[in-house]
Amino acid sequence: MRYWIQIVFLSLMLTSCDYFKAPRKPKAIARVGESFLFESDILSLVPKGTSKQDSIAIVKSFIERWATQKILFEAAEKNIGKDKIDEYNVLIQQYKVDLYTKAYLENLVIRQIDTVVTEKEIEEYYNNNKQYFKNSNELVKLRYINLVKENPKFAKIKSKFSSFTAKDKKELEQMAVKFKSYAFNDSIWVDINQVFEKVPFINLENKHKYIASGMNFQYPDSTTIWLVKVNKVLPKDSATPLEFLKPTIKQIIINNRKLILINKLEKEITNDAIKDNYYEIY
Repeated sequence: MRYWIQIVFLSLMLTSCDYFKAPRKPKAIARVGESFLFESDILSLVPKGTSKQDSIAIVKSFIERWATQKILFEAAEKNIGKDKIDEYNVLIQQYKVDLYTKAYLENLVIRQIDTVVTEKEIEEYYNNNKQYFKNSNELVKLRYINLVKENPKFAKIKSKFSSFTAKDKKELEQMAVKFKSYAFNDSIWVDINQVFEKVPFINLENKHKYIASGMNFQYPDSTTIWLVKVNKVLPKDSATPLEFLKPTIKQIIINNRKLILINKLEKEITNDAIKDNYYEIY
């Protein structure tokens, strides 16, 4: 009997070794004063597949940045003065309150907001605020094709681009894979800066030569030919057309709804706190 008691005791001693073993201390990789940066802090810092050289550079940069911030922060705490620290602590606390409440309200708004905006609502908002909508740049309706000079169907493409019936447009779209670039939706207003980007031979200095209502021309460069048809140009500071503003107005309407809903939620939450005797004014 005594023999078995000894065996059981030894077994318990062996299995309990890990329990009595001191916990492993995290490995520090840098220190500033009493602050430590640990190996665990940088485990997810380097993306998978990064080369050894780049990994070392990323980690080194992170450590140096961490150390610099710690050193500066501790120096600031010692030198900027108690009054300033108290002032900043108030701002930090207010920022925390604002951050939390904003996140909470946004979460409530996402659940309740109606994001459906009808055409009638957009038109009503536009008509009521038309005087405030002035385009800051010229707006342009145009179409274009850019194709290589050696294209054997150039004459046919040019003819269809010029007449541009529904049938012509469909045929051009079928051939578009052979174009360098193109845009056929000439019923949509675009900002002149988009024109400069998409049709690079047109710029701020020479736009008067190419951008005018009704212009239809071709422009050869070193290897390609541009076919361009400008349907209409709306001058700077004129009333911005509704079709150009629809996405913006829709977002404005939704944002206004959000503000109204936030005010409503704030009042409801406060009133509920009063009813529950959670909020009192003495």
